[in-house]
Formats: sequence, C-alpha cells, structure tokens
Amino acid sequence: MSTLAALNVVDEIVALKRERNAVILAHHYQDTEIQEIADAIGDSLELAKKARDLECEVIAFCGVVFMAETAKILNPSRIVIVPDADAGCSLVDSCPVEMVRAFKRRYPDHVVVSYINTSADVKAESDIICTSRNAVQIVNSIPAEQPILFLPDINLGNYVKRESGRTNMRIWQGACIVHTTFTERRLLEAMAAEPDAFVVAHPECPVAVLKHAGFIGSTSALIDYCVKSPHKSFIVMTESGVRHSLRKLAPEKSFTFVANENCNCSECPYMKRNSLEKLRDSLATLSPRVELAVETMDKARHSIERMLAVKY
Repeated sequence: MSTLAALNVVDEIVALKRERNAVILAHHYQDTEIQEIADAIGDSLELAKKARDLECEVIAFCGVVFMAETAKILNPSRIVIVPDADAGCSLVDSCPVEMVRAFKRRYPDHVVVSYINTSADVKAESDIICTSRNAVQIVNSIPAEQPILFLPDINLGNYVKRESGRTNMRIWQGACIVHTTFTERRLLEAMAAEPDAFVVAHPECPVAVLKHAGFIGSTSALIDYCVKSPHKSFIVMTESGVRHSLRKLAPEKSFTFVANENCNCSECPYMKRNSLEKLRDSLATLSPRVELAVETMDKARHSIERMLAVKY
C-alpha cells in the first residue's frame, strides 16, 4: 500500500471510529500501522480489562479471535468486532472443548487451569484462568494436594510445573506455532554474534530456549523489563511485533529477534491477517461480530474473575 493510500485509510478509520463511538484495541503482535492508530496496546487480558474503563459502544479488537471473545466476556453489553474472523490461534485449535469435557468426565477430581489463549467455550469449562504473567501464582494458589489439569500450552505448562514444584499436574499437549519453533541452535548463534546482549524469553518457548534466558515473562512483562533494565542490547525470544513498542519506549537500546525454524521469521501468521483495510471495513459494517451465548459468557467470566481475585 502506498503512503498516500494508507493515510486515506487511516482518515476513514478515524471518521468511522468517531461515528461508531468505538475504541480500537491492538495486541503487541499487530503490524505497526495498526498499533499506531490504536487507543490501547497490550496483552489480551489487559486490553479486555482496559475496554471496561473506556467510554464506547463498539470495541474493535485487533488481535486474534479468542482475545476478542475475552473482551466480549468482560464487556457483554458492548458490540465487539474483529477485522478478520479467521485470525485464529494454534493453541485454541489444539484444545477443542469436547476433549476438555471428556477429560473432566474421566478425571472429575482435577482442577482445570486454562491459559487465557483458549476459546470462550473452554474458559466456560475451566475452574480458573491464568495468563503467562501470573500462571505460576495461579497454580500456587491451589492447594498442593489438589491434582491439576493445565491447558493448553505444553511449554508454559512445563515452565509453571518447574517453577511451582507441582508433581500432580497434567499438561495438555498444545503449543504456539511461533514460540514452539524457536530453537536453541538459532538462539546460540545469535548469542555468539552478540555476546553482550541479554536474553529475554516468553514462557511459551521450549525449555531448551528458556534455560538461556536471563528473564522470562509475558509479552508486557518482557517489554517492561527491557525498558527498565540497565542492559542496552537484548535478544528477544517472542513474536517480533513487540519491536514497535520496544523501539518507541526504549529508542536508545537495540533488540534482536531470532528467526524460527518454520518460516525464517518470528511472526504469527494469524496476527498478521489483520490490516488497516479490514479494520476500516469492520468498523463500517460492524462485522465480523463476536457473538457468544449468555450462559457461556457467564461461566467464562466466573473463571476469569476467580483469577482476578487471587492476590500475589
């Protein structure tokens, strides 16, 4: 898209946003031009919570569909739209609700702890939700003798199991298609090329990658750490969309992103399905719209509120 065309689309979005009394929320993994026009940028849960504090009738969620569902769960009276209804998530796909229900029937004694990267239906079947920032604390809030099913991310689950010391914790076999394909080999190559760089990593990365990280945390936690850290150069093991926030908040520092094995990049193909044109069209038509059953929203909201009530 030419610069002039992009500017025209932005003008249309701004006018439609005003007309619809809408707010635009963008995840850190979105393309730069979408982040630039967003009213708020952040992780999925913090964006959904942020929406509750904003005066609006419409929430345009630029991320993936499960994030928009979470925004709808926490803002049931508002219209929630997504630029692309096919912006899915490999973690959601790895954890169909029918399989979760089957597990619960077989093992009714287990507490189901679900990562926020799950569908609304799975959240409704869960006892409590967690994020990558608070997963260890959520698991630690559960009595030690209580068996746990942690789903769906195997890498985050293994990290939580190691950090919490839980031995009675079953872990679902799902994975993020971006983080799980980061390899130790490529990280070691980057570390050899930049020996002074400090390694930070998202806990969805494999354990072989995490063992080299000086800091492990959620997307927002990684950004906060890099901005406040005395280190001047970083190797960042997560989706490269965070580069925009890092450069804006810490322009004097350098950030290297390591390519994964699948596409020689570090981008989420689902996140990149969104575009300025799709956002404009979504605001114009108020579609695709997130629609969830009231019962599903109520049950899912309860599991989210249980997480929010945990003090740590």
